[in-house]
Amino acid sequence: MEKIQPQKVDEHTWLVDTGLNRPGHTACYLVEANGELAFIDCGASTSVPRLLHALEELELRPEQVRYVLPTHVHLDHAGGAGRLLSHCPDATLATHHKGLPHLVDPGRLQAGAMAVYGEAAFQRLFGDLAPAPESRCRSLEEGDTLPLGDTALQFLDTPGHANHHGCFFDPRGANLFTGDAFGLRYPELDAAGKPFLLATTTPVAFEPDAWKRSLEKMMALNPHRACLTHFGPLERPARWAPLLVESLEAHVAIALAEEADPRPGREARLQSALRDHFLKTARQRGLLLDEASLDAILGIDIDLNAQGLDVWLARRARKREKSL
Repeated sequence: MEKIQPQKVDEHTWLVDTGLNRPGHTACYLVEANGELAFIDCGASTSVPRLLHALEELELRPEQVRYVLPTHVHLDHAGGAGRLLSHCPDATLATHHKGLPHLVDPGRLQAGAMAVYGEAAFQRLFGDLAPAPESRCRSLEEGDTLPLGDTALQFLDTPGHANHHGCFFDPRGANLFTGDAFGLRYPELDAAGKPFLLATTTPVAFEPDAWKRSLEKMMALNPHRACLTHFGPLERPARWAPLLVESLEAHVAIALAEEADPRPGREARLQSALRDHFLKTARQRGLLLDEASLDAILGIDIDLNAQGLDVWLARRARKREKSL
């Protein structure tokens, strides 16, 4: 295991690179308050050794961890929750009430992810999912708070990327831990003084209108910093929220352009359209990227976004059929 040092975000928050997919792709955040700790998102089962190493580097102990807090149960955010819990004897796993059952009994979650990634890739990336003991779990609803040392983390119900997505807000530094609800941003694509923010429309519950409402709720807190799982802290997020809305609307437009096309191969066409869109956007920002360079950074996300848009269109078609 390559040892990656935790990066300080502020006086009580660190980013831990889980190493999932590639360096700089999937973060976990460690929050400290009066000696008590919370992990917000945790990567996959394969990421847990890195998280435990981060505790050692910071001279902290697993016994200090009070919470494991996945923003949602997609495996790059929560796949390691059960395994991490087994190393943190005093920790409670807390997440959205709609997602929690899938971490207590992860069989369906694992089967669904295998269908998306394939069995070989699933095992390489994520490893087997360890169930979380129900006695050590708490389901969260809008407005719930989690006492941690001298602060309390606030939970927000933020559907849109997924119907079981939630964010956590630490009022001390006005840090908002956004999971995927503030989209994706990889610093190597930042240009012209702007972050390269894009929506993540992975299967299976993308809902753009709900996402826009969630974004309004998040920004109403006036966060000083959005801590993105993909990837890293972003200062003054309210300034950049319109960029995420633009990306949401671009994804919807790309999908709707395919809605009436009956030909097979829709997912591949969506991939191509997304790749073209991202290349055009990058070049408009002054980034001289070719397709191979873009794929090295966004290839995983392009594939998953195309799958998610394909599922979204299929869901819209089923709704139309039911309404007839």
